[in-house]
Amino acid sequence: MPRHMILPLLFGLVGAAILVGLGVWQVQRLAWKEAILAQIDARIADAPLPLPTTPDPVADLYLPVTVTGRFAGPEIEVLASVKDRGPGTRIIAAYETTEGRRILIDRGFVPEALRGQPRDAVDVPVTGNLHWPDEVDSFTPAPDAASGLWFARDVPAMAQALQTEPTLIVARSSTRDGIEPFPVDSSAIPNNHLTYALTWFSLAVVWLGMTGLLLWRIRRRCL
Repeated sequence: MPRHMILPLLFGLVGAAILVGLGVWQVQRLAWKEAILAQIDARIADAPLPLPTTPDPVADLYLPVTVTGRFAGPEIEVLASVKDRGPGTRIIAAYETTEGRRILIDRGFVPEALRGQPRDAVDVPVTGNLHWPDEVDSFTPAPDAASGLWFARDVPAMAQALQTEPTLIVARSSTRDGIEPFPVDSSAIPNNHLTYALTWFSLAVVWLGMTGLLLWRIRRRCL
């Protein structure tokens, strides 16, 4: 091989090796992420426990719990959408436990046509999962003062508005009043590592192809 082709060849091989290495790393991350999601799914479906005295947003995330008490209004409506059902709202309600605590319950989904229906205070046990959704960013609008509609579940802000603890249970069974449970699952947790891996591997193939083309053009010029 002519000496003037060695440097482009090495550059091409090293670049491709780096891209392949990044692809392999993403495949490893995919296996790690799938294991994490399996653990989360197992915890979500586990047997419910009593509500901790001081729930921790990290240690108790997705913890299944059960409480007894009553809904004691008021409520917050959060914009939501369900596949094959269309737009509607999540109903976030204040709930007074038999121990005297006041917490938040995500009761589930109601379609747009049933928004704003009055619901009386009612005694009902609730089984669900503790959750602190990460839905608020700098682009999230403030709650609409005219309609009362919220655009994300912001636990501290909702707790302040409804005068409760900053503790949210997402119900996984019916809480009556025709509200459809919208339980916690792992589908909202991003897992794009396979896409990233395929991207890196594709770039490695393109890199090698461009290297081959460059070497071919160099060789032609030297003939």
